[in-house]
Amino acid sequence: MATNSTTKRIGRISRHKRIRARVSGTAERPRLAIYKSNRYFEVQIIDDTVGKTLGSVKLADAVKAGQEIAKKAKEKGVSSVVFDRGGFRFAGQIIKLADAAREGGLKF
Repeated sequence: MATNSTTKRIGRISRHKRIRARVSGTAERPRLAIYKSNRYFEVQIIDDTVGKTLGSVKLADAVKAGQEIAKKAKEKGVSSVVFDRGGFRFAGQIIKLADAAREGGLKF
């Protein structure tokens, strides 16, 4: 019998697969991918056409992670991204991270 945490993880992964079927990053508009663990937020800017990560951040604070990824995107010349929430609900800390990235100059 599956535990509650296993069931939650399987649900998140299936949601992420549905999202990834529609969302893809290009050179002009890379994908801003988020993974949230109990301790960290891992945020990446990915160009899916060549399969290359343009920048990444791993921080414990969602707001700081959003600000840092926006700064790294600006350094790479990226101003517009496609938001990939990674199967997580767009609520709470994910909203804070997205808002901080928007304030840093990224457009979704």
